[in-house]
Amino acid sequence: MTRTVLITGATSGFGAASVRRFTNAGWRVIATGRRADRLQMLVDELGADKVHAAHFDIRDEAAMDAALAEVPEAFRDIDLLINNAGLALGTAPAQSASLDDWRTMIDTNVTSLVTLTHRLLPALIARKGAIINISSIAGSYPYPGGNTYGGTKAFVTQFSLGLRSDLHGTGVRVTSIEPGMAETEFTLVRTHGDQQASDKLYTGAQPMTAEDIADTLYWVATLPPHLNINRLELMPVTQSFAGFQVARK
Repeated sequence: MTRTVLITGATSGFGAASVRRFTNAGWRVIATGRRADRLQMLVDELGADKVHAAHFDIRDEAAMDAALAEVPEAFRDIDLLINNAGLALGTAPAQSASLDDWRTMIDTNVTSLVTLTHRLLPALIARKGAIINISSIAGSYPYPGGNTYGGTKAFVTQFSLGLRSDLHGTGVRVTSIEPGMAETEFTLVRTHGDQQASDKLYTGAQPMTAEDIADTLYWVATLPPHLNINRLELMPVTQSFAGFQVARK
């Protein structure tokens, strides 16, 4: 039986790598994102029988509903939701951060995630499906400049645990994946396109790759249905926990 996964934020990074990983394993994929050209590239690469491109901004609830209503019949039986769409914006401390950036992170990482999840819960329950939410180590370990981004990811982790509790007895599995440093477009987005800052962060650090995370998502998704991974934290070997800060006079 061919299974179907809906992956948000599929135009780059973890999302695009996951589209490839799942389709190559025989799944159908609904790939969502804001950049229609990149979604079309995935369709062209992998085939329209395997990938359906759903072009919309995850923050636009009406557009989300319209896109879901237009999903072709062959892709309608969704077995897995991967809530991958998310972003960090800015590295400034809270007292000088952009409120607009904060609101964008909350709208994308929290509000949109819960909205889509709520929309798909009846179908996922009916199919005894699964939900994988992409959180971050930033939701567990604070760092300067992490402020709202870390707060949104802490929400994703706790929301996942709450879903797991609420869905007890339905057969639906829920997992929070919490990656550390991975080299994608993440830092480019966070720094509003500063390639030098991105290169500086990742050079020599041997970060994880988008493919590493895609392989992990596929592993979680294909475990026997009686097993649930509640939380999974991943870091590259070169990254570990920071020490406490001390301000001295």
